[in-house]
Amino acid sequence: MKILKFLIKSFIFLFISMVVVIIGLYTYAYLSPKLDLKKSGSLYIYDQNNSLIYQGSSSNEWVDIENISPYLKEAIISVEDKNFYNHHGFDYLRIAKAMYLNIKNKAIVQGASTISQQYIKNLYLDFNQTWKRKIEEAFLTLELEVHYDKDEILEGYLNTINYGQGNLGIVNASSYYFNKKASDLSLEEAIMLAGISKNPSKYNPVSSYDNCIKRAKIVAKSMLNNGYIDNDTYNNLFKEQIPIYGKTNELNLQMLLYYQDAVLNELNNIDVISPSLISSGGLKIYTTLDLDAQRKMEESILNNTTDSEIEVASIIVDPATGAVKALTGGMDYAKSQFNRALNSKRQVGSTMKTFLYYAALENNLTMSSTFASKPTTFNLASGKTYSPINASNVYANKDITMAAAVAFSDNIYAIKTHLFLGMDKMIEVATRTGIKEKLNQVASLPLGTSEINILDYATGYTTFASGGYKKDLYFIEKIEDLEGNILYEKKQEKDLVLNPNYTYILNEMLTSTSNSAFIDYTTPTAFSIAKKFTHKYAIKTGTTNTDYWIVGYNPNALVMTWMGYDDNKSMNTEVRKSGRNAWADMMEAYLENKDVSWYETPENVVALPLDAISGTATNNTSRITLFYYLKGTEPNYTGEQTVLAPKKEDLD
Repeated sequence: MKILKFLIKSFIFLFISMVVVIIGLYTYAYLSPKLDLKKSGSLYIYDQNNSLIYQGSSSNEWVDIENISPYLKEAIISVEDKNFYNHHGFDYLRIAKAMYLNIKNKAIVQGASTISQQYIKNLYLDFNQTWKRKIEEAFLTLELEVHYDKDEILEGYLNTINYGQGNLGIVNASSYYFNKKASDLSLEEAIMLAGISKNPSKYNPVSSYDNCIKRAKIVAKSMLNNGYIDNDTYNNLFKEQIPIYGKTNELNLQMLLYYQDAVLNELNNIDVISPSLISSGGLKIYTTLDLDAQRKMEESILNNTTDSEIEVASIIVDPATGAVKALTGGMDYAKSQFNRALNSKRQVGSTMKTFLYYAALENNLTMSSTFASKPTTFNLASGKTYSPINASNVYANKDITMAAAVAFSDNIYAIKTHLFLGMDKMIEVATRTGIKEKLNQVASLPLGTSEINILDYATGYTTFASGGYKKDLYFIEKIEDLEGNILYEKKQEKDLVLNPNYTYILNEMLTSTSNSAFIDYTTPTAFSIAKKFTHKYAIKTGTTNTDYWIVGYNPNALVMTWMGYDDNKSMNTEVRKSGRNAWADMMEAYLENKDVSWYETPENVVALPLDAISGTATNNTSRITLFYYLKGTEPNYTGEQTVLAPKKEDLD
């Protein structure tokens, strides 16, 4: 009897203590500052002309609860939190049931998060299952419940759900999937949208219509069980295919969200902008995005590709500043959110030779320095041998100039240069230009056997395009809070890391890839697109079995493009053709109606008109091109010159 009384008293004490604690927690939450829901996590992203291109949490817009389809509200409540209007943030009976089922099945088979808890998680928290995160979620949920009514909470939740395909919030989702306002959704459309949040990549109708409908039928069943629809309505749902619009109305650019990814990635790496400020402060982000350039990039790529499996990464940079004007990390963000520009590393092929030939110029070789281009086996210091081959096994079988080796992307010449200089020299140049990837001292390095990320790689190339100044590539010019206070502003920094004389000579030498004077035993690598050019470009291409690269620039723009397959499938000539033509169209479109220039010749650099292949004086006008030298290093050809030196503009 005494034990029973003790248990009863203990239960009463614990119950009263629990009630006191709960009252205390709700009181504490009530006295805490009110959460600003529309401000929380909101981002306003602007292009270079200060035009708003994204609003809200990454990309979502806000709509009032009155302007959201009642079907959607009923579907969400049925499937996510049927007691939403009756609890105060936590559904204790549901929690107890979930605990019982999870213990019984010895696995997590059911969750018990309410809409309020999920909303808080969307706004403020990561998805790590830790006790700290759970405690934060509980306190913030209490604050939410005491400061806002249920309709306000539901409104916020529907405006922040991830609906897949890069769509956050019901405004974007309704427009993207069905080309409708949130208020105009049909019952079937609303049920489909309500099912997506369970797994946005799996259940959205663009990625998998069948999976979406399977999930929608589960949502519909919950609506039937909760009295929102009757049996007849339930039995007649999804009898016919629901039309899917599947694109955004306003900008309709299927690659633009890759640029947004890059902006958010940079935002998260700016030291003065803390994670808590991003999640709770509300920010206006002014970017370097040239929306017209982004459109032209997309059009150029889509107009030149027919293979549905091919993928792409491309970037347009202003060499004067390092500002990224356009970017894509794939062919279609709706189909794949993997951003190849940010997150992938690929073998760069012969584009790596640019860093080698700058090192060669710095170490007393010149544009007319020659090596024999013929099948060669190299005996390495390690005791091993290395036998590289040229593309299609085509060789000059004679001495060729460095300029010709660049034009033809001759592998034998490159390896001879690499081993002659020492394998550390080109790595030192690559590091100096800003490439962060660790490169190994191997004989094959000039052939691009190392894997490098495109943003990292474009940083290195921008140093050549800027005349020798290293600049960090960037996407964000300025960040303000919602009151207009400047929180961050990009400071322009430039560091002269290359000799401007050698940089100029290198840039001139890279024009050989489209110069008809170099047509000989083979054709320059970019000659097939030269007819599209209205400006002068330094260009280098690179090819491996699985990757095609082309990068080119002048003082006004640098454009780098990669094409290949995610599964590393071997490429054919059609992919290389697509890449070259897409690059040419992109560059020409970007520079259209711009004041385009070329690099000013340094005072210490002189030019001689010589034979493109041999680097000697010649009477063959079709083979003459200008070779550039640091004063004092030019060859001294004796004898009567029988050919007048052509004007520089006739040779460019």
